[in-house]
Amino acid sequence: MKDSGNIHQKVQEHCDCFAANDPLQEMSRVPDDTDTGEAAVKWLALAALHGINSGAKEITISQDAAGQTRVTAAYRPATLPSPGGDIGAKVIETIREMTHIDEIGQLPFSLGVRNSSIDLAIEIAKEGGREQVKIKFPE
Repeated sequence: MKDSGNIHQKVQEHCDCFAANDPLQEMSRVPDDTDTGEAAVKWLALAALHGINSGAKEITISQDAAGQTRVTAAYRPATLPSPGGDIGAKVIETIREMTHIDEIGQLPFSLGVRNSSIDLAIEIAKEGGREQVKIKFPE
Protein backbone atom coordinates (compact mmCIF):
# COMPACT_ATOMS: atom_id res chain seq x y z
CA MET A 1 0.00 0.00 0.00
CA LYS A 2 1.26 3.48 -0.88
CA ASP A 3 1.61 6.12 1.81
CA SER A 4 -1.45 8.27 1.12
CA GLY A 5 -0.57 10.62 3.98
CA ASN A 6 2.26 11.97 1.91
CA ILE A 7 -0.08 12.84 -0.97
CA HIS A 8 -2.56 14.38 1.46
CA GLN A 9 0.24 16.52 2.88
CA LYS A 10 1.30 17.59 -0.63
CA VAL A 11 -2.26 18.70 -1.44
CA GLN A 12 -2.32 20.76 1.77
CA GLU A 13 1.08 22.28 0.94
CA HIS A 14 -0.19 23.24 -2.51
CA CYS A 15 -3.26 24.83 -0.89
CA ASP A 16 -0.92 26.97 1.21
CA CYS A 17 1.24 27.80 -1.81
CA PHE A 18 -1.64 28.83 -4.09
CA ALA A 19 -3.95 30.39 -1.47
CA ALA A 20 -3.37 33.91 -2.77
CA ASN A 21 -3.63 32.97 -6.48
CA ASP A 22 -6.66 32.75 -8.76
CA PRO A 23 -7.52 29.02 -8.66
CA LEU A 24 -9.34 28.98 -12.01
CA GLN A 25 -6.46 30.68 -13.79
CA GLU A 26 -3.97 28.25 -12.26
CA MET A 27 -6.25 25.27 -13.06
CA SER A 28 -6.25 26.27 -16.74
CA ARG A 29 -2.44 25.92 -16.78
CA VAL A 30 -2.39 22.38 -15.32
CA PRO A 31 -2.78 20.55 -18.68
CA ASP A 32 0.62 21.98 -19.70
CA ASP A 33 2.40 20.32 -16.75
CA THR A 34 4.61 17.37 -17.72
CA ASP A 35 4.64 15.58 -14.33
CA THR A 36 1.13 14.11 -14.10
CA GLY A 37 1.52 13.17 -10.43
CA GLU A 38 2.46 16.66 -9.32
CA ALA A 39 -0.10 18.19 -11.69
CA ALA A 40 -2.85 16.02 -10.16
CA VAL A 41 -1.93 17.15 -6.65
CA LYS A 42 -1.81 20.78 -7.80
CA TRP A 43 -5.19 20.49 -9.54
CA LEU A 44 -6.81 18.96 -6.43
CA ALA A 45 -5.50 21.79 -4.27
CA LEU A 46 -6.71 24.41 -6.74
CA ALA A 47 -10.15 22.76 -7.00
CA ALA A 48 -10.45 22.80 -3.20
CA LEU A 49 -9.40 26.46 -3.05
CA HIS A 50 -11.86 27.38 -5.80
CA GLY A 51 -14.65 25.56 -3.98
CA ILE A 52 -13.84 27.28 -0.71
CA ASN A 53 -13.48 30.75 -2.26
CA SER A 54 -16.57 30.46 -4.48
CA GLY A 55 -18.94 28.78 -2.03
CA ALA A 56 -19.32 25.67 -4.20
CA LYS A 57 -21.55 22.86 -3.00
CA GLU A 58 -19.55 20.28 -4.93
CA ILE A 59 -17.06 19.92 -7.74
CA THR A 60 -17.25 16.84 -9.93
CA ILE A 61 -14.49 15.43 -12.13
CA SER A 62 -15.49 12.58 -14.42
CA GLN A 63 -13.75 10.61 -17.12
CA ASP A 64 -15.40 8.47 -19.78
CA ALA A 65 -14.08 5.24 -21.27
CA ALA A 66 -12.39 7.22 -24.07
CA GLY A 67 -10.36 9.23 -21.53
CA GLN A 68 -12.26 12.52 -21.91
CA THR A 69 -12.22 14.41 -18.60
CA ARG A 70 -14.94 16.87 -17.61
CA VAL A 71 -15.18 19.06 -14.52
CA THR A 72 -18.32 20.83 -13.28
CA ALA A 73 -19.38 22.74 -10.21
CA ALA A 74 -22.82 22.34 -8.65
CA TYR A 75 -23.37 25.94 -7.61
CA ARG A 76 -23.90 27.13 -11.16
CA PRO A 77 -24.10 25.63 -14.63
CA ALA A 78 -20.44 26.16 -15.46
CA THR A 79 -17.65 23.99 -16.68
CA LEU A 80 -14.36 24.43 -14.87
CA PRO A 81 -10.97 24.09 -16.55
CA SER A 82 -10.25 20.41 -17.15
CA PRO A 83 -6.84 19.03 -16.22
CA GLY A 84 -6.85 17.05 -19.48
CA GLY A 85 -7.03 13.30 -20.07
CA ASP A 86 -3.75 12.04 -18.59
CA ILE A 87 -3.77 14.40 -15.62
CA GLY A 88 -7.51 13.83 -15.12
CA ALA A 89 -6.88 10.11 -14.81
CA LYS A 90 -4.07 10.82 -12.35
CA VAL A 91 -6.35 13.14 -10.31
CA ILE A 92 -8.88 10.31 -9.93
CA GLU A 93 -6.09 7.84 -9.09
CA THR A 94 -4.63 10.26 -6.52
CA ILE A 95 -8.01 10.68 -4.83
CA ARG A 96 -8.36 6.88 -4.69
CA GLU A 97 -4.90 6.63 -3.07
CA MET A 98 -5.71 9.29 -0.47
CA THR A 99 -9.14 7.92 0.42
CA HIS A 100 -8.56 4.19 -0.13
CA ILE A 101 -11.87 3.95 -2.02
CA ASP A 102 -11.22 1.09 -4.45
CA GLU A 103 -14.39 1.03 -6.55
CA ILE A 104 -17.30 3.17 -5.36
CA GLY A 105 -18.06 4.82 -2.05
CA GLN A 106 -18.08 7.99 0.01
CA LEU A 107 -15.84 9.15 2.83
CA PRO A 108 -15.32 12.31 4.87
CA PHE A 109 -12.01 14.01 4.10
CA SER A 110 -10.42 16.75 6.19
CA LEU A 111 -8.13 19.13 4.33
CA GLY A 112 -5.84 21.56 6.11
CA VAL A 113 -5.72 25.01 4.54
CA ARG A 114 -3.34 27.51 6.07
CA ASN A 115 -4.09 27.67 9.82
CA SER A 116 -7.48 26.02 9.52
CA SER A 117 -9.13 23.00 7.94
CA ILE A 118 -12.22 22.17 5.95
CA ASP A 119 -14.23 18.96 6.12
CA LEU A 120 -15.07 17.68 2.65
CA ALA A 121 -16.86 14.55 1.48
CA ILE A 122 -15.34 12.53 -1.35
CA GLU A 123 -17.67 10.32 -3.39
CA ILE A 124 -16.55 7.95 -6.16
CA ALA A 125 -19.06 6.37 -8.55
CA LYS A 126 -19.10 4.54 -11.87
CA GLU A 127 -21.96 4.67 -14.35
CA GLY A 128 -22.11 3.66 -17.99
CA GLY A 129 -18.35 3.60 -18.54
CA ARG A 130 -17.84 6.95 -16.80
CA GLU A 131 -15.95 7.20 -13.53
CA GLN A 132 -16.89 10.17 -11.38
CA VAL A 133 -15.39 11.77 -8.28
CA LYS A 134 -17.35 14.41 -6.36
CA ILE A 135 -15.68 16.74 -3.90
CA LYS A 136 -18.51 18.00 -1.67
CA PHE A 137 -18.03 21.20 0.32
CA PRO A 138 -19.79 22.07 3.59
CA GLU A 139 -22.62 24.60 3.54
